[in-house]
Amino acid sequence: MAKQDSDISSENKDQKEALKDYWNDTYKKDISKLNWYEEKPRPSLKLIKMCNLKKDAAILNVGAGATILIDELLKLGYNNVIANDLSANALSKIQERLGENNDKVTWLVDDLTDPKELLTLGEIDLWVDRAVLHFFTEKKEQDTYFQIIKKLVKKEGFVIIAVFNFKTDDESEALPVYRFEQNMLQFKLGPEFKLIEDFNYTFKGPYGDTREYVYTLFQRI
Repeated sequence: MAKQDSDISSENKDQKEALKDYWNDTYKKDISKLNWYEEKPRPSLKLIKMCNLKKDAAILNVGAGATILIDELLKLGYNNVIANDLSANALSKIQERLGENNDKVTWLVDDLTDPKELLTLGEIDLWVDRAVLHFFTEKKEQDTYFQIIKKLVKKEGFVIIAVFNFKTDDESEALPVYRFEQNMLQFKLGPEFKLIEDFNYTFKGPYGDTREYVYTLFQRI
């Protein structure tokens, strides 16, 4: 039994390394050519505005990739921004764009399904996820994700999750995905989080293809 457990552990480690390699290779490319490139993250900014946060609020963008959202948050004057991703190459794309301003952001290369650095953070005011949760297809991965939220987000803090909804054609994605509705996210978060806003959103990529999302804003009560 011990050998079998060891084999499973080794297999999981290999899968995680393969996934990290996949994303690192992906973000060696010109990000404007990626199917999910978003020139202006308007839906996320709309929900962030609704939070009415102070400029020193701790904002954690998980699964950030090379998102323009980090740039936009700095332009809006937020000065306590944290960017997380599994891929160091992804975050380096943002750092290159920001130039000397990259020292205004805290950078965390960490795995949301097996977190280490993330767990050392103090309380945060806002959790922002614009497209990472749907890649966690296993219950254990999802449970870990929501446990981190509950550990980090302070009382009266906010959670923004944008995730593929049931209109999305998951067969068009390079990786397996798990689709959600608002009520599924509410169930995962539990009664201590209240749904403030939600809407469906059709994202049009740089090549004209579309992806269907549900955007949600919750507040911890």
